[in-house]
Amino acid sequence: MISHHPVKLAVTLGDPAGIGPEVTLKALRLWKRPARVQVLLIGKALFFRRLSSRLGLDLSFADIQDLSGRPSGGTGLPCYFSPEPFPERLVYGRSDKRWTSLAVRSIEMGVRLAMARRVQALVTPPINKAGLKKAGFDLSGHTEYLARLSGAKRFEMMLVGGKLKAALVTRHIALKDVSKFISKKRVEEAILLTAEELKRSFGIRRPRIVVCGLNPHAGEEGNFGREEIEEIIPAVRSAGRKTDAEIIGPLSPDALFHDAYKGFYDAEICMYHDQGLIPLKMIARGSAVNVTLGLPFVRTSPDHGTAYDIAGQGKADPGSMLEAMKLAVELCENRRKPYRAL
Repeated sequence: MISHHPVKLAVTLGDPAGIGPEVTLKALRLWKRPARVQVLLIGKALFFRRLSSRLGLDLSFADIQDLSGRPSGGTGLPCYFSPEPFPERLVYGRSDKRWTSLAVRSIEMGVRLAMARRVQALVTPPINKAGLKKAGFDLSGHTEYLARLSGAKRFEMMLVGGKLKAALVTRHIALKDVSKFISKKRVEEAILLTAEELKRSFGIRRPRIVVCGLNPHAGEEGNFGREEIEEIIPAVRSAGRKTDAEIIGPLSPDALFHDAYKGFYDAEICMYHDQGLIPLKMIARGSAVNVTLGLPFVRTSPDHGTAYDIAGQGKADPGSMLEAMKLAVELCENRRKPYRAL
């Protein structure tokens, strides 16, 4: 039975020099959100008001001082941020230390709200990884930073789109280094956390999970590499003893994604970034959603980056951000239902 308590989403700022705030406002304008859903923008009302006017959107905003009452500055989407002012000038299409610092502050505030259970989900517009490094932040990306801030010990990145749910054993590392990180422990961790989250967050009682091989033809009995024999197959067997989910594989990715697209599996365990994201974005470009598994709160984001090349031009597609907001609500409501942990 779904709780009648509202689902509260906090949307972080994202990199203001990119398309994140634009797709956020466009998605909110398009979304016919249910009355049970409450949205909080982690940023300043004046910033969003100016952007909304620039985009020709019929939206209103109001700053709030705390989360205990309604906006004090009038009606509109509530906006919440720390006292420091935003810079007056914004140059689109390139990172700026001041704006990047505010984007990071927004993430930190969002996590604090989620950990205090003031919101149930974070929806995070994109930040620019190169910009973070230039601004002095030693962060590899949203996924790892959210895990660090929340104290999550087990976490995985999953992309959801169409019939596919691709969980990644390795994330943003060079292709030449992938095999160094394919271990029995890492593959087993990805399988087990994916199985747990498919039950808890996606409401799938007995998931069917397929595991990709790393090498062509899944190694073909060691002829094209031994990672399957030495690491992946032992991980599949070990995970199968620890969950009632059905674990299949490792199979050759050039064949299994067709069956996954037909709905034969509930999720795919992919050994590296592009192995899972190429087929997923082919079928769900513009509507795929990034989900972080293993956090104590729901986190979703659109499947694209800051897109500096089109930032400020008003032509960014909000489809993926809209789906991220909708999926966040669905996952929150599924988490409120009883489930049997692994």
